[in-house]
Amino acid sequence: MTGNVGAPVEDWQQGGFGLYIHWPFCQSKCPYCDFNSHVAATIDQARWKRAYLTEIDRIGALTQDRVLNTVFFGGGTPSLMDPDVVAAVLDRVRATWPMVNDPEITLEANPGSVEAGRFRAFRGAGVNRVSMGVQALNDADLRSLGRLHSVAEARAAFDVARTTFDRVSFDLIYGRQDQTATDWTAELRRALTMAVDHLSLYQLTIEPGTAFGDRFAKGGLRGLPSEDLAADLYEITQDLCGQAGLPAYEVSNHATAGSESRHNLIYWRAGDYAGIGPGAHGRLTLDGTRWATECPKPPGAWLNVVERTGSGDLVPTALTGEDRGHEYLLMGLRLTEGLSLSRLSCMSGKALPSEKLHPLTELGLIQVDGDALRTTPAGRMVLNGVLRALV
Repeated sequence: MTGNVGAPVEDWQQGGFGLYIHWPFCQSKCPYCDFNSHVAATIDQARWKRAYLTEIDRIGALTQDRVLNTVFFGGGTPSLMDPDVVAAVLDRVRATWPMVNDPEITLEANPGSVEAGRFRAFRGAGVNRVSMGVQALNDADLRSLGRLHSVAEARAAFDVARTTFDRVSFDLIYGRQDQTATDWTAELRRALTMAVDHLSLYQLTIEPGTAFGDRFAKGGLRGLPSEDLAADLYEITQDLCGQAGLPAYEVSNHATAGSESRHNLIYWRAGDYAGIGPGAHGRLTLDGTRWATECPKPPGAWLNVVERTGSGDLVPTALTGEDRGHEYLLMGLRLTEGLSLSRLSCMSGKALPSEKLHPLTELGLIQVDGDALRTTPAGRMVLNGVLRALV
């Protein structure tokens, strides 16, 4: 995989260029979580810092002269990183790539790991946006979700965050066990009184390989919503957030105008992004070829391979035009704005056939407006079905 990005216009530029850095450690493993996160008794943060800097140098050599739009520290719980590690990473990032005038630099945090002094140090390092994993505003449900914080601690942490950073988002999970439409309406109204400019609201999904997945397979996870109730909860979410001035710009994400997650938009708009850290994925267009990159998932394996070879990536995969078109369709239809049909055709080498579009249009699930293809609110509610019909 080589790099020469001197071409005047490349498709990825329509989405931008971002950097994702994965911190794999948490204080505990939540039973619903299928992310690459691990609990460790001790962490050699200096060793992790060296590995991150090595990877930034390597990827920087491949992508010289690109302008970097965003940096995202995800996990895991990146707020457990030493602030000096975050500072060293961002110093190296700024020395490696020219950046836009107002780059978005996000760090994920859990309420239990929030301390005012650490947050001030993260801000001093260059972090300007925090995304907090609150997950519920109900203590009993927080316990059932395996969370270590209380509602009071979450509110206190949120207050620290919004007095430290200009941009603060937080996550909630709904569709929880025994949750009624009335329960969720009241909880979401409380959340909207707290929200600054962005909310991520996810329906609980039971993923194989998680503690919840194992429990569900044994018939032990009771009280999950029916399909009808899940649809009602989704509609309540759209209605209340829209009324509060935070409409959905993506299936699970809501924001005031201009406060969307710019980093995640790079994914959804098929931009390029480099992934650093255990299990991190990337998409890089080099010499006209779009490559899918992936890192080993076990933290120790990733560290060892970086130290031994100077590269944390497994063998990259060259994506075909059909691969690229499928990815753009899968990601772009998550967005309220939709995607460009001409761009999709250019990627994949063929247009979407009208016989696939027409039935979905007749059902009111998609809308074609000139060059734009987008799902309707009804279509986003059954997005997986729409995608199966189109791909």
